[in-house]
Amino acid sequence: MRSAAPGDERDHRPPVAITAAPSPGGAGRRSVWRRPNIVARLLEDEFSGFPAHHPYVRRFWTAAIGPGGVADLLRLITAAAKQKPLPYPEYLHLLISAGLVWWSPDVAWVRRSVPPLGGAQLRRITPALRTEHQVEVASFFGAGEATKNSR
Repeated sequence: MRSAAPGDERDHRPPVAITAAPSPGGAGRRSVWRRPNIVARLLEDEFSGFPAHHPYVRRFWTAAIGPGGVADLLRLITAAAKQKPLPYPEYLHLLISAGLVWWSPDVAWVRRSVPPLGGAQLRRITPALRTEHQVEVASFFGAGEATKNSR
């Protein structure tokens, strides 16, 4: 093993091993860890909500749970529709707590459509966005659903 020493065509730093490599299996950034694959399946029920790629989902759910959560949700729905495995979503815990995904051992269950924001999510968005949300839900579902979800 060679080491760099002051005056050895290197700047004047303490000696350091220049052939050292990280140990296999050693600590690394989370971004380079390989996530295990999971399977996503569609729930076949009579639920009607916004289609997954409707602008409502990106506008209001992004404000409530963040862009990473929405991206993971859309990936899960797409993987479930194609019946393909996908890497474990970073925000799966958030999607489960929001009621958008149901987890059973190694299977994430999702619907084709996304429900309107619930009370917990509505409290997290700004008042102006809440008003815009109420108008959007009323135009999509009718006035009865908009007042029910605004509570």
